[in-house]
Amino acid sequence: MASHASLNLQIKSELGQYMTPPEIARFMVAMFPDRNLDVCNLLDAGAGVGSLSSAFADRFINGGFSFREVKIHAYEMCRALSAQLKYNLDGYRQINANIINKDFIESAVVDILRGERPFSHAILNPPYKKINSNSAHRQLIRRVGIETVNLYSAFVALALEMMMPGGIVVAIIPRSFCNGPYYKPFRQFIMKRAAIRHIHLFSARDKIFKDDDVLQENIIIMLERDAEQSSVTVSTSTDSTFADLASREYPFSDIVPPYFDDAFLFIPTKEHEVFTSLDGADCSLESLGLSISTGPVVDFRLKEFLRDMPSEDTVPLLYPAHFSETGLNWPLLNSKKSNAIVRNEYTKKWLYPIGSYCVVRRFSSKEEKKRIVAYVLEGDSLAQSEMIGLENHLNVFHINK
Repeated sequence: MASHASLNLQIKSELGQYMTPPEIARFMVAMFPDRNLDVCNLLDAGAGVGSLSSAFADRFINGGFSFREVKIHAYEMCRALSAQLKYNLDGYRQINANIINKDFIESAVVDILRGERPFSHAILNPPYKKINSNSAHRQLIRRVGIETVNLYSAFVALALEMMMPGGIVVAIIPRSFCNGPYYKPFRQFIMKRAAIRHIHLFSARDKIFKDDDVLQENIIIMLERDAEQSSVTVSTSTDSTFADLASREYPFSDIVPPYFDDAFLFIPTKEHEVFTSLDGADCSLESLGLSISTGPVVDFRLKEFLRDMPSEDTVPLLYPAHFSETGLNWPLLNSKKSNAIVRNEYTKKWLYPIGSYCVVRRFSSKEEKKRIVAYVLEGDSLAQSEMIGLENHLNVFHINK
């Protein structure tokens, strides 16, 4: 098999597609339970060079499955990749491999509208790329009841919709779908149709697709179509060597707490155990009279009004760098960030009145001890000013500003 590192990086970038390292492929295949099934129809959508299909075929040939026959349906629309895919799968004479050089989304929507659910298994490392709201792909998936913003979630939803009852989907996908409003319809879609059986979490996000310089935090998830939800296995490892693999069973209510109506997925680990203290957190921000906003000052758009240090015509401008464990540190000397912004008729619409706020850093490193980093900005800490600027990398909790 050709090394995935040797493939054209431009193709990967254009398709949002990254090849699965063999050790991860083997782990994903090992997650499938053996089923008393005569013929296995395996879907591999966005198959690339066939790393996942090959690992599945290896397990079958070595006696890891009791199927009589395995049929692989591998979708790959990139001709450069599909040539290598065909070469790799042709080496398995015991496998019936069908290489499909079509757009998976277009093909799947047609099959679903026909009522076809032909697959018993699916193994996916889907492409990761945004779907524009007015794109042809977005319009297509809406025809089959799927509303989502990225190719990876569209692929998983389509694969799940094409599973026969009891069909198993194993996919390695970004963790970003677990919360937030954009992926809420996708989360609801999969929970309505399947049981979550297993989630694997990597604690080192820079070592999974290391040859491709991918820093996206990924998980592996296993779903069972039309199955009753029970406990969920959560396993963890530092990286793709799985040298420190550990696993534990959790009640589904610990993974998807019933007191949240957004179907958020919480993935407990040794470092971050179940959020049992949230059982009584049944208020929304709106019910408390609070709002949260992104800091309105986008520095490169207001560059002409930024100042290194405060002066008579400026007000404080606060970046995440101005906050630390000791509280507010303003102004910062010898900082690459500005400390002030001119206050005038043009800029005032981007400013907040002086007061007490809770500010939260919008981004945090996975390696940080706390993923949510928040600070209280006291109203009297900048009492000499009537207004303040909050930069775009901060979120702010407020009451009508």
